[in-house]
Amino acid sequence: MKALNILVGCEKSQEVCKAFRARGHKAFSCDLLPCSGGHPEWHLQMDVLDAIKLKKWHMGIFFPDCTYLTVSNTYLTRGCSKYTKEEAVILVNKAELFFMKLVSAPIDKIAIENPIGRMSTKYRKPNQIIQPYNFGEDASKSTCLWLKGLPRLNGTKYIKPRIVNGKNRWANQTDSGQNKLGPSETRGEERAKTYGGIAKAMASQWG
Repeated sequence: MKALNILVGCEKSQEVCKAFRARGHKAFSCDLLPCSGGHPEWHLQMDVLDAIKLKKWHMGIFFPDCTYLTVSNTYLTRGCSKYTKEEAVILVNKAELFFMKLVSAPIDKIAIENPIGRMSTKYRKPNQIIQPYNFGEDASKSTCLWLKGLPRLNGTKYIKPRIVNGKNRWANQTDSGQNKLGPSETRGEERAKTYGGIAKAMASQWG
């Protein structure tokens, strides 16, 4: 098997990076912040758009910040307590432009991950929407994948939910269906972290 140069952009947890490393690939995580996955020697602390220019990458897997792209945050463009409507529009436009720069990166195989949000209409519908409970994880989180030169991921193991008032609920959900993670300084990072089952599926099926 040929070892691939793989850039995992906007990732500090190194969950995906380590999954590809375990299969013998030359994967590097990349983020503006230091890595939290324990392998700084596999981490590029820099702008991912600059990292793309460093070498010939065989694959790019990108996790752009969804703060200004998710459906739940479309209120930003109408203004909120933190931003004026004008300021929010600038932030949303900047996030969309960054997403599209990743789409057009000069890499043959690209996957871009994001929750259901604006890019389904601003760019195009994703190639697939996956759930961690189809990859051996007791969790529900609708995740979009936009793919170039890569096949759709196949589920690896289905985890059954508990049933609450006739509705499916997984371990990361309250009985009402909300995410169990309470407010904290690390809540965003914890929610954004790729589930291990999905990371392993990416490495085994794409690597």
